[in-house]
Amino acid sequence: MDYLGLLMELIFLAFGIYLYLFSIGRVQAGDPESRKKAEAFRQRNAWWMRIGALAIIAIMVVNLYLHFLQLSGK
Repeated sequence: MDYLGLLMELIFLAFGIYLYLFSIGRVQAGDPESRKKAEAFRQRNAWWMRIGALAIIAIMVVNLYLHFLQLSGK
């Protein structure tokens, strides 16, 4: 059961990284119509997505560190 929690923390960390990359414009959609919609959404919400993504990343890094400490028995 401990490993399932570790997997979920890794998934949330990956989501936070993806959200941050999207908010700074590094991730783009495939077709031009979706790209326009995503760019408009990103322009309106980039500041809040960036702050939220950094918060998720920071929390998940601390959780992963504590989880590894717990699994190692220290």
